[in-house]
Amino acid sequence: MAKNSTPSTTVPDTAWLGRGRHLGPEPEQDVRRNLIALKAAGVLDDFLELDPVEAASSTALHPRDEAADPGPAARRLFEARWRAGDGDVTVRAQLVTYDPEGRRKEGAGVTWVLAAEAEAPWDAYWPSPATMFWPDSDRVPWDYDTVADVRLRAANHLPKDDDDLRHLLRDCARQSWFVHLLVHEAMTPDALGQRPLSGHLPPGLRHRVIEHRATPEQAQIADFGVKKELGVRLPRGGAVVLPTSPPAPEYAAEDFTVSTVFLDGSIPTEVLDRIAAFAALPQPMSADAEAALNRLRQGWHLLTPDEELVHAQTMVTRYAEALDAMTKSRDLYQEAAEAAHAALAEATGGEGVPRPAATDGAGSPLSALTKAFGRFRK
Repeated sequence: MAKNSTPSTTVPDTAWLGRGRHLGPEPEQDVRRNLIALKAAGVLDDFLELDPVEAASSTALHPRDEAADPGPAARRLFEARWRAGDGDVTVRAQLVTYDPEGRRKEGAGVTWVLAAEAEAPWDAYWPSPATMFWPDSDRVPWDYDTVADVRLRAANHLPKDDDDLRHLLRDCARQSWFVHLLVHEAMTPDALGQRPLSGHLPPGLRHRVIEHRATPEQAQIADFGVKKELGVRLPRGGAVVLPTSPPAPEYAAEDFTVSTVFLDGSIPTEVLDRIAAFAALPQPMSADAEAALNRLRQGWHLLTPDEELVHAQTMVTRYAEALDAMTKSRDLYQEAAEAAHAALAEATGGEGVPRPAATDGAGSPLSALTKAFGRFRK
């Protein structure tokens, strides 16, 4: 997989990108079962599963583009197509699973990268691409971030250690593809208050948000850590949507800070509005994210019948152009050989100079010319 670098582009408003870890024993089997069930239920138009080697070598929309290659660490590649909105917007999505880099940590799980793109700007109320591939069940551990031991669909409490807390915030801002929300619990909440606030978000946004919680006694340490690392403040009993690092030019901390959050199970309208506003900002796209989007666009295999026809016509045109270029090259080659023969005949008075050979048969014009020059040197 490509290494992270300073983003130079932003995520298109038609795209949905995600990257996480599956900690269970059979991630591909979980994906496979979910795709089969959703297609049988009519949710998906179709899906496809490929071996990475097969995916890189098979006939895709752009079969010779290196962007279609998922890389040597890839395990499986899945594609799915469905319709969103009123059924008139097609969404194409591709999920690739990867082995952990070097298996450095036992239980590191399998990394996954998901890129989806619609034919229209993304609507947060459309179905989540994540749950088109992964089961929307807490019993399937597909929803862990790659940079920290934090999970989507959960209220993740900050580490107790100051350094660990700051490292976590720093890594999330620099490396994560998710939106991160930090909430301070003014008092220990009951069971309803312990539920993640992100559960109230619309489907297309719900699986893009990771929620962190600071306990009542962590007010100062959390505020200091987030100020030190990211330049924002965490109000007591409030919340803040954390910026990326470096922050987007449009990000202003006061626009994404909520002074009071009631953790009583009620709908936190103000927090949800801040998250939606942050998600609507131009989001920086890392090199890894850009590669995933390019692979979706240029390495797509799951064609509709109409797309297959257009693709076949395109390939016929390409082959015809290649054949025409080869024919022209052959003719030019023949002309060059005849011109060289004439020049050689003039230089030698025509003695011992063979006629140019045809382009087919026993030898090529180049071989005949080489032999002629060889005799001339003798």
